[in-house]
Amino acid sequence: MSLIGTEVKPFKAAAYQNGKFIDVSEADFKGKWSVVCFYPADFTFVCPTELEDLQNQYETLKSLGVEVYSVSTDTHFTHKAWHDSSATIGKITYIMIGDPSHTISRNFDVLIEADGLADRGTFIIDPDGVIQTVEINAGGIGRDASTLVNKVKAAQYVRNNPGEVCPAKWQEGSATLKPSLDLVGKI
Repeated sequence: MSLIGTEVKPFKAAAYQNGKFIDVSEADFKGKWSVVCFYPADFTFVCPTELEDLQNQYETLKSLGVEVYSVSTDTHFTHKAWHDSSATIGKITYIMIGDPSHTISRNFDVLIEADGLADRGTFIIDPDGVIQTVEINAGGIGRDASTLVNKVKAAQYVRNNPGEVCPAKWQEGSATLKPSLDLVGKI
């Protein structure tokens, strides 16, 4: 079953951000745009490249009114240890959620039960707490956060402009489509 168009399920978790432990729940996703980025594990190989790339886009995402949350099945303590010991992860200023109970990973349907790890899943959530996009990659395939920025802009545009849709490779400021009988068979 697709998670698109569904509200984020309830959860409570501990997280690490900027030298502090904080509590996070699904309520934190309401009232603003959110990106939730699941990754398999701390102290690994592809994961730090993705998380650093996401950090490189964090200011742009924040300028769009988006908060970023990374999630793995590690604890918030492990996130702090990784942040303190890795130059790459030490750059991260967004929220790193611990999911040792696997509740959040199950809620987002990214848990690899046999391994106790999350798939590489990325979710864009609107201010109502509703999932608008889902991307899930195999463990060996890293994601590109610059494409995430474009997806956020498209999701925001569609939300703010009812009746319009964004075609493939849409960029901010380019033409959109207004689905109608007149367009059927003409694209």
